[in-house]
Amino acid sequence: MSDLSLPTGWVEATLSHVAFIEMGQSPDSRTYNTEGNGLPFFQGKAEFQAVFPEIRKWCSEPTKIVERGDILLSIRAPVGPTNIAPERSCIGRGLAGVRADVGINQSYLFYYFRNIEPWLSKQGTGSTFSAISGQFVRAITVPIPPFNEQIRIVAKLEELLTELDAGIAELKAAQKKLVQYRQSLLKAAVEGALTANWRKNNYPAESGAQLLERILVGRRAQWEDKQQAKYVEQGKKVPKDWQKKYPEPVQPDATNLPELPEGWKWASLDMLGEIASGVAKGSKRNNSIVVREVPYLRVANVQRGYLDLAEVKSILATEREIAELTLQDGDVLFNEGGDRDKLGRGWVWRNQVAECIHQNHVFRMRPYIEAIQSELISHHGNTFGKLWFQKMGKQTTNLASINMTMLRMFPVPVAPAAEQQEILEQIRSQLEILSNQEHSIELALKQSVGQRQNILSAAFSGMLVPQDMNDEPAGVLLDLIRAKRAEQAQQPKLRKNKKQKEIVTLARKLVDVLTEAVDWLPAQEAFRRCGVSDGAQTEEIEALYAELRTLDKNGRLLVDVFTDEQGRKIADHLKLVG
Repeated sequence: MSDLSLPTGWVEATLSHVAFIEMGQSPDSRTYNTEGNGLPFFQGKAEFQAVFPEIRKWCSEPTKIVERGDILLSIRAPVGPTNIAPERSCIGRGLAGVRADVGINQSYLFYYFRNIEPWLSKQGTGSTFSAISGQFVRAITVPIPPFNEQIRIVAKLEELLTELDAGIAELKAAQKKLVQYRQSLLKAAVEGALTANWRKNNYPAESGAQLLERILVGRRAQWEDKQQAKYVEQGKKVPKDWQKKYPEPVQPDATNLPELPEGWKWASLDMLGEIASGVAKGSKRNNSIVVREVPYLRVANVQRGYLDLAEVKSILATEREIAELTLQDGDVLFNEGGDRDKLGRGWVWRNQVAECIHQNHVFRMRPYIEAIQSELISHHGNTFGKLWFQKMGKQTTNLASINMTMLRMFPVPVAPAAEQQEILEQIRSQLEILSNQEHSIELALKQSVGQRQNILSAAFSGMLVPQDMNDEPAGVLLDLIRAKRAEQAQQPKLRKNKKQKEIVTLARKLVDVLTEAVDWLPAQEAFRRCGVSDGAQTEEIEALYAELRTLDKNGRLLVDVFTDEQGRKIADHLKLVG
């Protein structure tokens, strides 16, 4: 990423020249625990959300450590996402910790990583999983503006992104309300509340109970036609009293069912339509049996309230299977299994794919007469039925399922045919309005992603805030960083006696510094007074944090975040109590 056209006073540097980088390393698994002993341990993946997840794992013997406020960069699938370490932590191999050097604003560096995340996401390599190396991380190029301009950029970014985030939150809240309204609308429809006013002025000639009787007549007539056709096909004589073998429909269990409006009637799904399972994938057949390839619906195609036909796979089936299982217009589909909250979800088939059958994990119900509105049955299955199927379904180790017996028992409200038509008209008009609103929100959310990226891109190309010719050029910052690092490199390194544990003593104890201060004291100033500042030894820092933890554990330490007039964070402040 070196094709940047930099504004006057800016320079380009590699990340290793302007920041300290700590590549993660997984500690010995025997040092992990869930009791809170040691430092929080972050591996990657789930740590990249707007809010950090609850800490679930700690490490008593950490190897690679990051401090609170350090940038955490995901370097292994997914590559690119970033977050801020919420506290001193141990990091595993999926993360790299980044801390800006003197003269480089940490927030500026964090937002820069957010800016290049789309590019970073494409840089990973590896056959098992995508990853970037430490060498790659260290070589990432960063545009560096003068320090004062960094501050202005961060302030403007936080202002604009806060406004953007507030707008996104409002859009998501509206989106959630639309989902809730859709469910309320459909519930009101299948329970009769939606057409309560309509019933006051309309008196259907046929009630729901009368319609159900007509359906049952059609059910028996269809069974008799099929039985007679079967005898003819087999060349058999129709036996005496064959009609007595008619399977009576399952009666609905009306216990604890909601009360229906006048003129409505509860029925079982078995009363209303023919229920069938589909073809089993991978069925073994004799090689002499002729099969051909046809499209078929899987569980993934049948969603709650719609069909996802983006990918319709094909399957080999016999001509008999194709004749029996080809879906027809108006068939109501129900999923057999999967996660418990997905039991019975479905929608209505409208001949979207020619000669399409369904697998055995998708049931279909074919209404006996045209007066039954398939969409109403499916809406009922996706609202009332969602909880009913969860209650009735069977749970195995990994999956939940329903069977044909349960599906036949499913209770369905039957409204007069005229009222069913009115319900559908009202639903369709309101759902169209809802769909338009949902589409507008989805479009706005997609645009907000682009808007965020445009804001970030403007910031790091020098177009977000004006340049000030009085600002000290960024090249001076890099010279200072190089000089400081050269000086530190020349200082002799302390060697530890392996046989004797080194005891570190701070210049002053934190408790003494805070006692002397009486009131709130900026954390960085408190650390400085303890003798811990830039260039401090690791042992000194760890000793200070050990005292911090002791004071906090004993309830003697207060920590507060001080902000400016715009609500932006300035620094953490400490105060001693007790």
